[in-house]
Amino acid sequence: MGFFSAARQGRRDDAELGKGLWRRAHDRFLRGLDRYHQVLEGVEDEALYAELVEIANELSALAGRVRQICMEAQRRSPSDGLDIPGALAGVHRSLSTAGNSLAMTAEAAAMLRLAVGPVPVGAASVRRRAESVAEHVDDAERRLAEAASGA
Repeated sequence: MGFFSAARQGRRDDAELGKGLWRRAHDRFLRGLDRYHQVLEGVEDEALYAELVEIANELSALAGRVRQICMEAQRRSPSDGLDIPGALAGVHRSLSTAGNSLAMTAEAAAMLRLAVGPVPVGAASVRRRAESVAEHVDDAERRLAEAASGA
């Protein structure tokens, strides 16, 4: 991404995500995703690489959903600071946990990359952690919908 396109993206993010809590949750998720992709670069085992790329694709698909959640949360409860709005505290908690789980997913992939010899169960540990990320994103969407309906 060039300098000007990065600046445009930054302004767009400021407008859609604000500069506070929701922007931080979104950016943290993207950093975890970037880290996961960086780990992939060093995987030499082709079968393991194929498994990890499949997981990477699934995680990448979640990024759009996370952005939508953060945009809607910013629309409903604008944030330019770090104060968590009470009505959307559960949404923030789920997004934060998704970001943490994504970081642990990247860590699990890194551990597999460093394994000596063939990995007997393949990327099962990474798959479990990636499923946890998806569950937390699902939970954030559900909580956002519940907050909208007043449940």
